[in-house]
Amino acid sequence: MIEELFSWLLGAGKEFALFVISMMPLVELRGAVPIGLATGMSWYEVLPICYIGNLLPIPFVLLFGVKLIDWLSGLKPFRKIATSYKQKLMSKSSQVTKYAKIGLLLFVAVPLPGTGAWSGAVIAALLDMPLKKAFISITLGVIIAGLLMTIGTHGVLGAVGQFV
Repeated sequence: MIEELFSWLLGAGKEFALFVISMMPLVELRGAVPIGLATGMSWYEVLPICYIGNLLPIPFVLLFGVKLIDWLSGLKPFRKIATSYKQKLMSKSSQVTKYAKIGLLLFVAVPLPGTGAWSGAVIAALLDMPLKKAFISITLGVIIAGLLMTIGTHGVLGAVGQFV
């Protein structure tokens, strides 16, 4: 699905496609960096586009994420999904609350399923973390995640290149 969306967005250029993909929840920068590098873009082109794309929606998620989840919980078609998403995030919130700002940074930085800037922003909002501190932690986490994904992707692409 992501590949098809990226191909469709390519009509507006690689950079725009990468920017939009990095804004998407669940995919974020973690999915956009490998796609950008696989298309032949250099890491110094890919990272700034992905950083900006991933971080652009985060202030809005910090401000309105909980309200949106609560609103969706009140709508019958979305009630089950919204409620389970909120419960899942709250179950992971102990990782964040135990170490506060560093916990949020690590939660966003470590590229594991269910973590990332969007989830981190919703957890920060659910825990009533100060917006500025939460945004700084999320930003640093996104920077670290981008570096990890770049190093990992170069390693994988380099290893595949040895056999192709």
